Amino acid sequence: RPSLYDAYQHIELDVPIPGAEKKIFDVVGPVCESADFLGKDRELQVPTAGTGLIVHDAGAYCMSMASTYNLRMRPAEYWIDNSQVKKIRHSDTLQEHLAKFEGL
Repeated sequence: RPSLYDAYQHIELDVPIPGAEKKIFDVVGPVCESADFLGKDRELQVPTAGTGLIVHDAGAYCMSMASTYNLRMRPAEYWIDNSQVKKIRHSDTLQEHLAKFEGL
């Protein structure tokens, strides 16, 4: 959505690091395309290895905007409600992903 509509979605580390340094980041996706970004010029704590990001208020734009472009598998989806995290969709397995190409 940000690349298509200049939409803003709050982004933060999944586990804040008390007292961590903050820097300005561009938050981008894995496919190396000019439209594959989630946020530009975002002040975030400097993450460490294994740190995840939360992209807030994605709502209907989660899986509906997901793509298997460049053979990327779709990720899991999570719902956060009152600090409770629930997995609402599992990530694609390799078998599920390859099944999309049967008959080609």
